Amino acid sequence: MNLLLTGSTGFVGRNLLLRVLQDPTWSEIILPVRSKEKFLSQLAEEGIKRLPENVHLCSVKNNIWDLEEAPEPDLVIHCAGLTFSREKKNYFETHVDGTLQLFAQLPKRTRFLVLSSLSAAGPTPSVHPVRQHEHQSSPVSWYGESKLAMEQKLRDHYAERLLIIRPPIILGPRDTATIPLFQMASSPFRMKPGVKPKEYSWISVDDLCEALLLAASVDWKKFSPFPYFVTNPQSITDLELIQTTADVLKKRGLTLRLPHFLLQLVSLIVDRIPALHQPLQSLGPDRIKEILPQRWVADGTLFQIHFEWKPEKTLRETLEETNEWLTHCKKAIHHKNHKAATPHTKNTKDFFIKKI
Repeated sequence: MNLLLTGSTGFVGRNLLLRVLQDPTWSEIILPVRSKEKFLSQLAEEGIKRLPENVHLCSVKNNIWDLEEAPEPDLVIHCAGLTFSREKKNYFETHVDGTLQLFAQLPKRTRFLVLSSLSAAGPTPSVHPVRQHEHQSSPVSWYGESKLAMEQKLRDHYAERLLIIRPPIILGPRDTATIPLFQMASSPFRMKPGVKPKEYSWISVDDLCEALLLAASVDWKKFSPFPYFVTNPQSITDLELIQTTADVLKKRGLTLRLPHFLLQLVSLIVDRIPALHQPLQSLGPDRIKEILPQRWVADGTLFQIHFEWKPEKTLRETLEETNEWLTHCKKAIHHKNHKAATPHTKNTKDFFIKKI
């Protein structure tokens, strides 16, 4: 079976690719990438120094996908997306226009497994304990609106060969967005948005990859066409997430609760100072809209029943694995910097010897 996987240099796509490369199910693997250098560098970090013969790299630039020389895929797992932007149009160009442009190139037999987001549905309705699939979608951010628009367009054109997955917060190794959480948890004072605890559904990236590959292996035509929530059945609070991360790091500290009006003020400051746009992307004006709601809890029971799947990883296990990955990255960067500095040091020493 031929697989086209998008987003292979991103968080979920990168984890999924490592599994796919070890699975003989996939005879040909097509990978559209924006940067071949970044892709090969990431493979090297995983100990893969040579591109496997059944892997075909294609280019994607400005949401234009070039698949002319690639084999025809039997299945697409679409993980690519735009996580942060300061402009609404960028989300829609990536999630709606870019996705439609990609899918329009593919054979009519190709199936589409699309990774969307709980953001497309919106936070848990205030009158319900948990969001169900039949609840009306009400996204609160441009990001969520664009994901919902993508879902609707795809269902209009490809409903018979489409499966949409809506994960909540995803945690696990290879997620650079986790770095601020670990930095905060290691400090003596930690900031939590809002006075009251916020409740979230979540899933480990390992469990999500298992769910995606399981879904890819079955015929989903017999199931309803609505998007599926795929979550760990145990929701968590933001306080629990911070404290568990601190426990993994063996750090103690005090969690301070930041009122929403202060959080919104910080967001305005971030928006007006260009130097803060990149390091504090998650506090931008659009994504702050997703931090303010009290509950993002969804019911993933239907996916578990229909696909006979259940998550395995606990929050503690997931955060421990994430910490191991972050520690490995720090050591690799230190080693790389040390090697880069060595020739300079040697040359400097030779210079002084000659002078003497």
